[in-house]
Amino acid sequence: MPAASTSQLNGNWVEIQRGDTLGKLANRANVPLERLERFNPGVNATRLAVGQRLLIPTQQERAPSGGPYRYQIRARDTYSSIARHFGTTSGRIQSANPGTSPTALKIGQIVSVPLSGSAPRRASSSSGVSSSSSSASSRPAAPAPAPSALPASARRWPWPLEDYRIVRRFGADDRGTLQPMLLATQAGAKAQAVAPGEVRFANGMRQLGEVVIVHHADNLQSVYALCERTLVSVGQQVKTGDALCDVGQSSASQRYDLLFDLRQGGKPIDPRQVLR
Repeated sequence: MPAASTSQLNGNWVEIQRGDTLGKLANRANVPLERLERFNPGVNATRLAVGQRLLIPTQQERAPSGGPYRYQIRARDTYSSIARHFGTTSGRIQSANPGTSPTALKIGQIVSVPLSGSAPRRASSSSGVSSSSSSASSRPAAPAPAPSALPASARRWPWPLEDYRIVRRFGADDRGTLQPMLLATQAGAKAQAVAPGEVRFANGMRQLGEVVIVHHADNLQSVYALCERTLVSVGQQVKTGDALCDVGQSSASQRYDLLFDLRQGGKPIDPRQVLR
């Protein structure tokens, strides 16, 4: 397949193909590598995955080293989707754009996107050498089944929260221990079922708070932990989007965090292979 032209790339989301690097994409799009990295703050340049989506900025957009971003609205954008990409919250974006209605965004419109704290550290460019960072985004990810190994039913599931940002990706920590995904959200948030299934567990677990486990078709399971209160019972059939539990507040970070895990036959898989 021929490579996309610069005009096809600029301003669009692109999917990583086999052999791609950030440097190659920057060259094809005629965008400085540092600018491409700044518009994809959660991307680890040394661990790009086939099918992973990257944002190619337009000339009208700006990404100062400390933020805020000057972001141009694209088709199907919402404050929540923008917040997830840039590691902030929809509430902060709304506060930064008081004259803009979040329900009436227009393609091409420019909005200000503030950052929550400091911007995530990035891996170095296409040289293949990672930067020395202990942030979750630059930790090596543990091996997971290839998308082709997953059943056809495990495609394009919704995320378990309406408003969230990823504060820890699925993968191995500095000691090589596999860690599930951690999502930060707002007070009052409820975790929602990502697919139809049957509740097999709804109770407390040591160090995990209240936990809900749902079994789905094709031997898939979803786990929702660090909850404050469960809203379902064992044996209950749930539909996609049904509320499962109230998200609890961490006494250590004071955040409202949901620990979310997906498994196939009891083995952990990266939720980003399934969720869209």
